[in-house]
Amino acid sequence: MENRWVSADSIRERFSQAMSAMYQQEVPQYGTLLRLVAEVNQQVLQADPPLAQRLTEADELARLSVERHGAIRVGTAAELSMLRQLFAIMGMYPVGYYDLSQAGVPVHSTAFRPIDDAALRRNPFRLFTSLLRLELIEDQALRQQASEILAARDIFTARCRQLVALHQQQGGFDAQQAAEFVEQVLETFRWHQQTTVDSATYQALSDQHRLIADVVCFPGCHINHLTPRTLDIDRVQTLMPQHGITPKAIIEGPPRRAVPILLRQTSFKALNEPVRFRDSHQGTHTARFGEIEQRGVALTHKGRELYDRLLAQAGSGSDNQQHQQHLSDVFSDFPDDEASLRQQQLAWFEYRRTPAGENQQITPASDIESLLTQGLLKADPIIYEDFLPVSAAGIFQSNLGSESKARSQGQASRQQFEQALGAQVYDEIELYAQRERSSKLRCGLL
Repeated sequence: MENRWVSADSIRERFSQAMSAMYQQEVPQYGTLLRLVAEVNQQVLQADPPLAQRLTEADELARLSVERHGAIRVGTAAELSMLRQLFAIMGMYPVGYYDLSQAGVPVHSTAFRPIDDAALRRNPFRLFTSLLRLELIEDQALRQQASEILAARDIFTARCRQLVALHQQQGGFDAQQAAEFVEQVLETFRWHQQTTVDSATYQALSDQHRLIADVVCFPGCHINHLTPRTLDIDRVQTLMPQHGITPKAIIEGPPRRAVPILLRQTSFKALNEPVRFRDSHQGTHTARFGEIEQRGVALTHKGRELYDRLLAQAGSGSDNQQHQQHLSDVFSDFPDDEASLRQQQLAWFEYRRTPAGENQQITPASDIESLLTQGLLKADPIIYEDFLPVSAAGIFQSNLGSESKARSQGQASRQQFEQALGAQVYDEIELYAQRERSSKLRCGLL
């Protein structure tokens, strides 16, 4: 009976492809960006055969062109909880907690993504999902109004809700139900030119923070960006203007390195899109853009502490070239070769026996470094699958304009977020630690 169910991986793959096709139609510049990134990746792989070979051996090359993440924003706990149930059908689970209010953006977030190795290899699509913090709207009457507007909408189609209930009841979808599910889910993320409010309400909410207007004033939680993965983000940043795309000023995250760490991000500026208000006035709304990411190795707690300290020390700038140079100088304190990252336990690695090591006796007492030197063992950097709060906020700010007035009141409310979600979020560093442990077990090192 269960064999007729379509796998969660297949549904996620179908959904990410449908989402990409829809977004390219809605935001043609995103299609241009995809072509540019594919071109740059091809050039990097041709110029660096050892990298191409390594990506192939680690099963990374096949997923390079499907690598995407998207971002959405919702307004209520009920919307967030329903999304959790819907993403579970696609094998995507909430990983990490991000308090963006620390950077003046009135939301807190998680990333829904696959968590096991096979699912990540098949399709690592993830959705950064933010929940609006209405309590950060200073004007009490406006806060109440925003709450009432959100309570009156349903961002899911009736059929989408029925299908989620059906999946929970029968434990899976057949091919026809899976196809219909993806079709219905897509409606939640579609762009709507027609707002749910009049122009004065939109303006009042926008004056509080443009992101508040983006979340509250529309009938769905439109996808506000999708992201291809590049092997050379600096080159893409330089080439964007030649393709009629205006990049944001600064590449967010760590500097260019021999061994990339965590995540570097840039984007093209958000578009001014025409909207119609309920009082028949015409206007424009600015929220949707295209983003590019370059991913590196995941860092341990020790590595993250060093990264955070150096990033804070480096600060930010307005000229990308100068900023990147300054970052490189500051980050000279962060080891930039795999052996040091491994030996100093700054980053996570996945271990596997080489063909030569297959029949060798490897025990927990074996010395990892000498096994690597003898070519009996390989250590591949574990790719970082998550997000950086500072980068996410930087991208949000550059595409939403001015600094926010909304500031976090005291501690980040992770507990409040998890209550809205209806589940606890996974600790991303623990997931990487488990992955390294499992690989050591398979090799006989534990």
